[in-house]
Amino acid sequence: MDQRVFWVFASAVCLLSLTLHSSSGQTYPLTDDGGLGRVFDGIGGLSGGGATSRLLVNYAEPYRSQILDYLFKPNFGASLHILKVEIGGDAQTTDGTEASHMHYENDENYFRGYEWWLMKEAKKRNPNITLIALPWAFPGWVGRGKNWPYDFPDVTAAYVVNWVIGAKKYHDLDIQYIGIWNERTFDSKYIKVLRNMLDRVGLTDVGIIAADGDWSIAKSLIADPHLNDSVQVIGAHYPGTTTVPQALTTKKKLWSSEDYSTFNNEVGGGCWARILNQNYVNGQMTATISWNLVASYYEELPFGRDGLMTAQEPWSGNYVVESPIWITAHSTQFTQPGWTYLQTVGHFAQGGSYVALTDGYGNLTVVIETMTHDHSICIRPPLPPFNVTSQNATFQLKGSFASIKELQVWRSHFDFKAKKHSLFEKLPPVKLVDGSFTLNLAEDEVYTLTTIRTGQKGSFPEPPPSARFPKAYKDNFDIRNPPFSEAPNFADQTGVFEYYINLTDPGPHAFTLRQVVMERPITWATDADQTISVVGDYQWQDMVVTCDVFMENVKSGGVFVAARVDKGGQSVRSAMGVFFWVFADGSYKVTNDLGQFSPSSVQNRVQNTGCDFNILFFILSLINSWTVGAGRGTVRNQTF
Repeated sequence: MDQRVFWVFASAVCLLSLTLHSSSGQTYPLTDDGGLGRVFDGIGGLSGGGATSRLLVNYAEPYRSQILDYLFKPNFGASLHILKVEIGGDAQTTDGTEASHMHYENDENYFRGYEWWLMKEAKKRNPNITLIALPWAFPGWVGRGKNWPYDFPDVTAAYVVNWVIGAKKYHDLDIQYIGIWNERTFDSKYIKVLRNMLDRVGLTDVGIIAADGDWSIAKSLIADPHLNDSVQVIGAHYPGTTTVPQALTTKKKLWSSEDYSTFNNEVGGGCWARILNQNYVNGQMTATISWNLVASYYEELPFGRDGLMTAQEPWSGNYVVESPIWITAHSTQFTQPGWTYLQTVGHFAQGGSYVALTDGYGNLTVVIETMTHDHSICIRPPLPPFNVTSQNATFQLKGSFASIKELQVWRSHFDFKAKKHSLFEKLPPVKLVDGSFTLNLAEDEVYTLTTIRTGQKGSFPEPPPSARFPKAYKDNFDIRNPPFSEAPNFADQTGVFEYYINLTDPGPHAFTLRQVVMERPITWATDADQTISVVGDYQWQDMVVTCDVFMENVKSGGVFVAARVDKGGQSVRSAMGVFFWVFADGSYKVTNDLGQFSPSSVQNRVQNTGCDFNILFFILSLINSWTVGAGRGTVRNQTF
């Protein structure tokens, strides 16, 4: 232990008293005299928006369970209070597509995808975890031919309510909150219809969060009492730790219902530490949810490694417990939803912030952060300049906390100069004298001081070393009862590819991967016109692909494989690369983009390079799959 920490936590009364008298810092009261602040609703992570947990399900045991423990197990790692998931809508929603529970109006299947599994795993570890769901996109039938979900509010509401009912009926999952439409215009009529339908089917306890964008819905809530009664939480995305007066006027719960979205290195950890505190100090927000929960998608897709931890190599078993996990633990392991913030929270004189919470039964937790500007920049919004310098801070406990004699201490210190960071370390308890203690706060630190004694920095043996995607890879999709509807490592980018047993094939191709969506969804991003799934390694070169494909429409069917592709995710529509197209009429062509342009120039380039590509991914696509009546395509087996 360094000397600076030693004198802060020395137990001798004479030494501590000398420290208090000689301190030139400010004194900050912590008291419940005069009442308390808002009720704390928790800290969480978001799976989806989209397909951000895609690779997690492919991990072998024990590594998959270890990752889940770091995320959800109480008093172990992040110990999250909230899990928010995407209601899959068959469309691209940032890093991939997630399957809908209703591809078509007469189709219901509550076992597609992996969000059901993830919610159950979270609930298994923390039975009290809050579950939230939000749609990014909708199947095309919901819009009745339009790329808009609000023209038929009864249809859209029924679609969402069916998902909530299915979660309970098939998985025994109680969804506590449901959203409207991620980061898109809200519709007051639809919100009222949704509230009415939830109530009619007995889901009165399911709250509505609106509108998962900016704070503008607050004005509408003030002006429309019926709308105000329909909404339980105002949720804003990336609020920059601030709110607006109208939102405060509603007296509703205010949440940062999506935040962070930052590369998960130490600066990302600093971003997360700053906003977890200052979302309440500056904006009175009582819940903060990270996009995303775990970076479990190919890193070269948009926003690579923007999760609380990284788990993007199921083929090797490697994962990385990043700094945001331990920054989260500073709050989540020592508070619970239902605790209450003190009114005495705020900023330090020399920069940084502190919050304090109580359970109402004598327990107190104080979380402090002194992250400097350049070491706490989030991806959005822009961060105005501010200064943080080292300082002494004296805390004076009053009210019902005046009798506290000792606080447990946990500390993280980011040392960006030496690049040696200590995260979530337990220090000796601090002894209080007359309800007071002093800390010497350095730059880029996080402290928790608490009466709670159950904190733990959980650990497992080191996971296997990182490894590239296998150079030789084969999948014949020969599985009768797959645990998930998708084949391992395939990341759908447009459309949905699912396991399918073709009982009409008497030969070796009965087990297949089939693209099942035939109508363009109500999109959130600019989906490609072709259905696409990716698999592979950014660094591949000299690749040979063998793929058996059944074109179910002999007139307009087709397929392409592609390499040297420079974009995926929400940018896939503008991807450039080398695309080899084969059509049902026997023709083929090679192009440099999805628009099938300039085939001759690309053919020449392929010939000149000798097929020595710097490959982003192998891409499999079925052509014309959005065209009604065009027919499906089915992949029989593939090797590359």
